Amino acid sequence: MFVTAIGSYGLLAGPRHYADSGNPYPGSFTAAAVPVGYFIAALLSMWCVGALVYVVMMSRPARDGLLDAGPFRIHLAAERVSMGWCAAAAVMVVLQAAHDSGMAVADLVTGAAFSDAVAASETSRGWIVAALCALLLAVGLRFTTRWPGHVVLLLVALVGVVAPTVTGNPGQGPDHDYSTSTAIVFTTALAVLGGLKSVTAAAGRPVSRSVVGLQVVCGAICLGYGALLYYLLGSGGPFSSDFDILGLVAGVCLAAVCLADSRVLLSGEPRPGRSVPAVIEALLVFGALAAVVAMAVQPAPRFLTHVFSAWDVFLGYELTRPPGVISLVATWRFDTFVGAAALVLGFAYLVGYVRLRRRGDAWPSGRLVAWMSGCILLAVTTGSGLRAYGSAMFSVHMAEHMILNMFIPVLLVLGGPVTLALRVLPAHGDANPGPREWLTWFMHSPATKFLSNPIIAFVLFVASPYVVYFTPLFDTLVRYHWGHELMAVHFLLVGYLFYWGIIGVDPGPRRLPHLARIGLLFAVMPFHAFFGIALMTMTSPVGGTFYSYLNLPWLGSITADQHLGGAIAWGATELPVILVIVALVSQWARQDRQVAAREDRHADSEYADDDLDAYNAMLRELSQGRR
Repeated sequence: MFVTAIGSYGLLAGPRHYADSGNPYPGSFTAAAVPVGYFIAALLSMWCVGALVYVVMMSRPARDGLLDAGPFRIHLAAERVSMGWCAAAAVMVVLQAAHDSGMAVADLVTGAAFSDAVAASETSRGWIVAALCALLLAVGLRFTTRWPGHVVLLLVALVGVVAPTVTGNPGQGPDHDYSTSTAIVFTTALAVLGGLKSVTAAAGRPVSRSVVGLQVVCGAICLGYGALLYYLLGSGGPFSSDFDILGLVAGVCLAAVCLADSRVLLSGEPRPGRSVPAVIEALLVFGALAAVVAMAVQPAPRFLTHVFSAWDVFLGYELTRPPGVISLVATWRFDTFVGAAALVLGFAYLVGYVRLRRRGDAWPSGRLVAWMSGCILLAVTTGSGLRAYGSAMFSVHMAEHMILNMFIPVLLVLGGPVTLALRVLPAHGDANPGPREWLTWFMHSPATKFLSNPIIAFVLFVASPYVVYFTPLFDTLVRYHWGHELMAVHFLLVGYLFYWGIIGVDPGPRRLPHLARIGLLFAVMPFHAFFGIALMTMTSPVGGTFYSYLNLPWLGSITADQHLGGAIAWGATELPVILVIVALVSQWARQDRQVAAREDRHADSEYADDDLDAYNAMLRELSQGRR
């Protein structure tokens, strides 16, 4: 039904959409096949994501992590569906290239312009990423039957789901920094919501309260972030174009599903997965997906009336003056992905802290201050002029990089979020696991043990800047806003893993002796110094193609700006090292005091035992003498 409807829409409205965008009409087959192929690939990817989330949340694994019977059946189905997703994404590479180049599929495949058409289409390259992620997912599911592996594969699947979206309409034109970050969150939430709806309806198993709660959260996110995308890409009127009408249809379907899930959550009564309401809600999500796909394969109305400039193409906004204290503070473009995550993490930590204190348990205020400071600094770094100018200038970008990689992780690690979560979250037991059990399993998973190994974390921390900046990878990442988001997440996580093994208070990585931790910390400094010196002495600028195309009117020299960025990278390592040394020495001294106090108590108990034994021996001798 949905395939027929979306194919008919592409066939009927296709000529008008191609004419509006100024592209040649590739023929009826391509016009109908592109939305149909997009919908099938999106539906299969959604099912895979939902299956992985279902396995993670609904399984009762054995002690070695092996899945139980019900989730294992979903695992087998996901393995087959992922192969279909891979095939559909591979087909979409060809269809999308034909769509964007205005060529018939047959002419494109048999001609000599195929590789050029794929290279020129950003969305085709996004489908290549989706196909590779789906292939990796299929292989991973073939060889993974344990719970921790599904958590890792879920991240792979989400990358494949997001890739075609961020390379489409949200990644283009004015304000594409806002729309790209918003699309990442919206697509993820829609995939989880629709996937859970379809999988639970197919499984027939009663849905847990945690799953319903996640569906309510995803539905609310879809409505909020979908409305923001509608505002950023639409024409401004609710019935001004097909795009606007389709957006309203998607919104109505998602609102109905969110209300139904909220009613179930508030009632507290478990609902069978395979029921008439569950099937209707799944169909509503499919309808919303079909509307979103129909919007994705046509140009956004805002693009048709906007006069594009170099600012719109490369940044999405204008920077009319050079960076300074005032401009860095006053320029705000809130990051709806990383910045919003920082606020959510800060709020969740504060809620946990309040619950712990109300329960009468103590929690060090220093950890609260450290975590909240890290979250606030993360939101400021990704939403202030540091990100706005960092996307246009290498020197400011390097300052942003240093903060994300070396300052914020120190504060977050000192906050001890895992320890707080384990103390606040209720224990449900292995028979009915909940968030506390999931967190415990993940912390003891092979992936966590491997990445948190001090040597592995050290290699990742040291090698990351060299791999990112001294290879062609940076030329791609700096060009797109999703690249800046990826770099921010990567540098933040790598920094967190490294400092976790040195000053972390959470359980997890294998602890080195304090002297070894100090040695590991100082071992980083030569590598960062050499990295900064290399940037300061290079004659060819890193990412020079992008910066030359952007051509900031008030930037005198791209090479000089890179040299400044190298100086920032060289000099910015000292302050975080001092902070880490202070924290490490404090932890070392506190541990010595605890060990000394424990030994004193043990010694006192031994002396007391000796005195008691001597007193008892004296009593025995007296009693024997009297006899």
